Amino acid sequence: MMEFYVIKILFFATFAFILAIFLTPILTHFLYKHKLGKRIRNSGDTPLFSKMHAHKEGTPTMGGVLIWGTLAILILVFYALAQIFPDSIFTHLNFLSRSQTLLPLGALLASAFIGLIDDWLDVRSKGVLGGGGLKLRHRLLIYTLIALIGALWFYFKLDWSVFHVPFFGNFEIGAWYIPVFMFIIVATSFSVNETDGLDGLAGGNLLFAFAAFGIISFTMGRFDMATFCAVILGALLAFLWFNIPPARFYMGDTGSMSLGVTLGIIAMLTNNSLLLLFVGIIFVIESLSVIVQLASKKLRGKKVFLSSPIHHHFQAIGWPETKIVMRFWVISAIGTAMGLIIFLLDRNF
Repeated sequence: MMEFYVIKILFFATFAFILAIFLTPILTHFLYKHKLGKRIRNSGDTPLFSKMHAHKEGTPTMGGVLIWGTLAILILVFYALAQIFPDSIFTHLNFLSRSQTLLPLGALLASAFIGLIDDWLDVRSKGVLGGGGLKLRHRLLIYTLIALIGALWFYFKLDWSVFHVPFFGNFEIGAWYIPVFMFIIVATSFSVNETDGLDGLAGGNLLFAFAAFGIISFTMGRFDMATFCAVILGALLAFLWFNIPPARFYMGDTGSMSLGVTLGIIAMLTNNSLLLLFVGIIFVIESLSVIVQLASKKLRGKKVFLSSPIHHHFQAIGWPETKIVMRFWVISAIGTAMGLIIFLLDRNF
């Protein structure tokens, strides 16, 4: 039976890649036809960023639709087939389950829709309070609201109040589970969104992160969740095929917001959220660089980095974009390996 689950996971990862590759020309045709291109803000507050990314003006955004759209199609189609043809192979291939994938799917689609609106506002220059897209504070507010809904669902609906610390075991934290859950979801989604700044950067790091939690889910016997991660993995591979420099299109907030929230949800469902410090090491570094930069400007009136997040700092000192992206991928791979080592040692501790 274990062999079947391995085949199922590999099948859906491959299927997702092929389907996403097939859907890409349709999506890009639509994006180019309707001129849904990225706008480089040039308000004068970020002159280095504007100068370094001026050449990307007009490249279509909203490419994240390819990733969550592929997942939505596969999970819903195979669920429908399982209902239409009970006691068939489709019943075994169905990976939409109430206990493992319903909540991540709901969070993914809800945050993807919000991100899609933000992308639309950005390309049409109809941002909140002027400008293009949502401001940072508005994004944080949205992340917080999504995290609050998820936290209440986990605590009251699923009766979750246990937090796992590797090598120390589970801790009953009661109602404190709600703010802890919210912090992890907000931090993860914010960090992924901040990382989405160079061609292939966010996609590659998300690839490692979802691969890690796919392995973790499989090891824990949560095969539907492992399949869920595998589909995202396959779709991300197809996305990266077209997103590596020079990018055919960008992920946009509909991709980074939804995948960041979903990654956090899966980390909480497996009760291994602290492994995000390793599996998502680049996300952690990126968000910390933003926090340090903002704090330094506020308290000292000086910058620590030439531009933030930190990948823009390396751009500013002359590193080619491809060098930054590939070196960050290497760091992410090492962090993922460390996270999986800690997970496996913890299970046998």
